[in-house]
Amino acid sequence: MNKLFRLGGYLASGVLIVFGVGTMAVGALGLMEVRDTIAAEKITATPDAQELGVDLEPGEDIDTGTKAKEFATIIRTHALESTGGRTYSEMGRFLTETGEETNDEAEAAVDPESGRPVENPARNIWITVTAFTTALNTAFLAERIALFSIVMGLALLLTGIGFLVLTRAALRGPEPSTA
Repeated sequence: MNKLFRLGGYLASGVLIVFGVGTMAVGALGLMEVRDTIAAEKITATPDAQELGVDLEPGEDIDTGTKAKEFATIIRTHALESTGGRTYSEMGRFLTETGEETNDEAEAAVDPESGRPVENPARNIWITVTAFTTALNTAFLAERIALFSIVMGLALLLTGIGFLVLTRAALRGPEPSTA
């Protein structure tokens, strides 16, 4: 029975250590992938970055998930400025002949080339903004998940080492007394 416990203890320790190292490696690879992908886009902070209250210097490279999240704030602020402080759902889908917004297709001006209602270009800004900021915020989330994987891998590694130490100590038997 003692041999079975020893084998089980060593096996469990080994599995925890291997999973810990593997999880840390996957997390590190994920972190590098996120950062490489962001950096490949060659995004830099806008000249008004600090005025907008973000933690970026004008012209600073956006190459981490945290910087990507900050840059998403800049994009949203610029979009709000260009749409008069209104978001996608607060604007009409179409424009009338006089340039007013409407959601009624029958009231909308008609594009002479396509014969379709004229879309509100300010509203369409939000489609692009939403796509871009979602990608940037996803990079932030992916970086956090990668960091979490590294920390959890370290926890598994340390647990495996601790379990190995306990297994060896428990199977060694009691220390002889020196009394």
